[in-house]
Amino acid sequence: MAEWCGNIAKISLPTPFPVGDVNVYVVKGEALTLIDAGVKTEAAWQRFTEELGSLRLKPEDIEQVVLTHHHPDHTGLVDFLPQAKVYGHTLCQRWLVRDESFLQEYRDFYRGLFEALSVPPELMGNLRRMEKTLDFAGNRPLDGTLAEGMEVDGLPGWFVIETPGHAQSHISLWNEKEGVLIGGDHILATISSNPMLEPPVSRGAERPKPQLQYNASLKKIKGYPVRLVFSGHGQEVRHVHALIDRRILRQHERAMHVKEMLEDRALTGFEICKNLFPQAYERELGLTMSETVGQLDYLQSIGAIRVEEGEKGEKYFRAAV
Repeated sequence: MAEWCGNIAKISLPTPFPVGDVNVYVVKGEALTLIDAGVKTEAAWQRFTEELGSLRLKPEDIEQVVLTHHHPDHTGLVDFLPQAKVYGHTLCQRWLVRDESFLQEYRDFYRGLFEALSVPPELMGNLRRMEKTLDFAGNRPLDGTLAEGMEVDGLPGWFVIETPGHAQSHISLWNEKEGVLIGGDHILATISSNPMLEPPVSRGAERPKPQLQYNASLKKIKGYPVRLVFSGHGQEVRHVHALIDRRILRQHERAMHVKEMLEDRALTGFEICKNLFPQAYERELGLTMSETVGQLDYLQSIGAIRVEEGEKGEKYFRAAV
């Protein structure tokens, strides 16, 4: 059952996703605050109410919710907490409201990108499954937005660090006095967080390059004397700076493996994805293509590969001479 660690209590909630349970945090302050909100399922809600009970709290005691990012496993239960104000980065808003204009933008972006990367037509049905995961997200607008350097209302001593990469909307919460970071999915103990492809903020703009953002955000955290990270999945993280160094080195090594694939012949993005994830690309196309494109973006940024375009706009990737 949930227990207090100082003013913070971790609650692990079930999800229907391969990542498994997600961690949310109850934080005592001037306002009783929930950091992240699990998925919108009855199982998650039941576990949440039970764990709150072990803390001698009820759902209606939660006064505000702060979202580290917009992904469905972190936002769902805001719909079950009507009394609580909801705060997050401004880029959370469109994912929470999900009007038809945004959904059409979402569909057009992924379809266009996947076509350019030569995903075969028979796998395009995965796009609908990807969109269906949004049903597990909360569906209400933000009551206020958070940005770099802001102190969170109701949580004295907790400040916002913008950490985009895993999501464009990602923030972490930093308490310098305690040396504690509530890091969402930015830093996880045993796995590297997947920088996810997202539509650009405005239609027609250049798409974000989340792997490059993620690396920059990891290096940014090295500038803070973090002694402990409460993460969105799994156990707490200590020795954070050393872990960051390992994550960045491992990502570079994965990218160099991709470059080796491209030294003999040019490949499409989908062919590279299949080579990297032969067992997972069909059932987890969104995740595996995000990882693949992330490595290609990184290789392009260091001049290690070049991109060629076919007659129909498809892209081919080849190692640079």
